[in-house]
Amino acid sequence: MDVKIEQSWKERLSSEWSKPYFEALTARVRAEYAAGEVFPPGSRIFAALDTTPFEAVKVVILGQDPYHDTGQANGLCFSVAPGVAMPPSLVNIFKEVSDDTGAPTPADGDLTRWARQGVLLLNSILTVRAHAAASHRDIGWEQFTDAVIRALAEERSGLVFMLWGSYAIRKGAFIDRNRHLVLESPHPSPLSAYRGFFGNHHFSRANSYLQSHNQTPIRW
Repeated sequence: MDVKIEQSWKERLSSEWSKPYFEALTARVRAEYAAGEVFPPGSRIFAALDTTPFEAVKVVILGQDPYHDTGQANGLCFSVAPGVAMPPSLVNIFKEVSDDTGAPTPADGDLTRWARQGVLLLNSILTVRAHAAASHRDIGWEQFTDAVIRALAEERSGLVFMLWGSYAIRKGAFIDRNRHLVLESPHPSPLSAYRGFFGNHHFSRANSYLQSHNQTPIRW
């Protein structure tokens, strides 16, 4: 697995490539892809970074790990390719977007349209073995994505971080709340959406914050 990644991110994260954890992670991921079905497709592992360059980021939405059923994961957290049935969490995200902003529910679940506007759709863990949720936990991805978040939190200002669920909230605990807007709520999964994800108004709050910092709002 060669590190083929968008240039601005490749430069920002250059110190990670030679660290022992990343070398071990690379070897493990190569072996996993060689041994069986792993998602997303290898060319899409870094899709979140490739689609949203470092300086283009306005909003960060943090997921946990990719969807693990065939054809679902496309390298952007919560997103699925056109033609793929929307998972329940994504259905709930679109429900909140609609209730919050009035935007209609889209015809498909491909969030590339958000990513191209500056929404970094980052999973904490970037790969998963087929049909085995969280199977690539603790092999090194969390350390790598911590470095991604740290680069944004420390080198940029005026970003919006959306942290949904206790896992994401813990991962983003170090972000300076005086430098960025950090929005926290329960996760959009059916198990927790009614405990505070619905009605969190994160999408309108993000746009208000962006506009107050002279940034173009996101077309959710």
